[in-house]
Amino acid sequence: MGRVSQIQVAGFCYPPVPLMAPAQSVVVKGLSKVYQVHERGAGLTASLRSLFHRRYRAVQAVQDLSFSIAPGERVGFLGPNGAGKTTTLKVLSGLLHPTEGEVLVSGFVPQRRQVEFLKQITLVMGQKQQLLWDLPPVETFALNRAIYDIEERTFKQTLDELTTLLDIGTIAQKPTRQLSLGERMKCELAAALLHRPQVLFLDEPTIGLDVSMQLTVREFIHSYNERHGATVILTSHYMDDVAALCPRVIVIDHGRLRYDGSLPDLVRSVNPHKQIALRTSAPLDRAALERVGAVVALDAARAVLQVPRAALHEAVAHLLGRPEVTDLTVEDPPLEEVMRAFFARPTAEQEAAP
Repeated sequence: MGRVSQIQVAGFCYPPVPLMAPAQSVVVKGLSKVYQVHERGAGLTASLRSLFHRRYRAVQAVQDLSFSIAPGERVGFLGPNGAGKTTTLKVLSGLLHPTEGEVLVSGFVPQRRQVEFLKQITLVMGQKQQLLWDLPPVETFALNRAIYDIEERTFKQTLDELTTLLDIGTIAQKPTRQLSLGERMKCELAAALLHRPQVLFLDEPTIGLDVSMQLTVREFIHSYNERHGATVILTSHYMDDVAALCPRVIVIDHGRLRYDGSLPDLVRSVNPHKQIALRTSAPLDRAALERVGAVVALDAARAVLQVPRAALHEAVAHLLGRPEVTDLTVEDPPLEEVMRAFFARPTAEQEAAP
């Protein structure tokens, strides 16, 4: 790394900032975030008491979190509700200050909110919106062009590209309040990407969307990543989003890092089996199937078996030889089941505890 500069603003001493292009798009070292939460009981007496004496409780949202992400990577950021995912994204985008630790995004310290930093990133939250409610999205697009000081020619070129990719040519002319949830989400993405950011923080971007619209949004995110080499950090409770977009996943729980690596390796470490789904022209005998593998589901026209990976070829060959079998597919266990089993595992700290 080249020369670095130490930055001090309003009494806070920030970590060194590289003066040359960073080798990593996102660097997080020992990040912790603690909230002071006001607690108050129910009733008038408790309300009056809280005016003079407030009780606060420290809530550790993120604890000693470290990871790095290379430019152009697509990374799934996973964890149960309350794990600290959104808090981490807000720290990375500069909306929150970390309690401890160092954070660099594209070589910038996020909480300084420098103009050049803001032009490098975007944060899309599926439950928040930036579109002007009573005006058509094109008005928000024009506003963002002014905010980000985008040159007119570049703005038109980028908007044309986003309009084509997202198919928003006509809907962007309607008042936002008249758009469906899926149409609004597509316009939200367009508004967030007009300045061509190189780092995308996506927090539940497909929440509430139907299956068809989820697929459209996934394809768009993948296309944008390929076209512009942008780094993508995605949080989602829809595992299909993660499986389709993210070769690598970072998993946190109770604010701590639980896993950082490839998604297939995570699946294999939690469940070293494959599932064989069968379509049949006649019912199969359960006892005969149990000699091949564990029966997950069975009815008159369908069966699902769980088979160790080492025995997969033998099991498939045997099942294909059955005349009742009309169709056979091999797949990994559902990611939802894998993640549920993963979070049910004790952590290293829990295993070490007496």
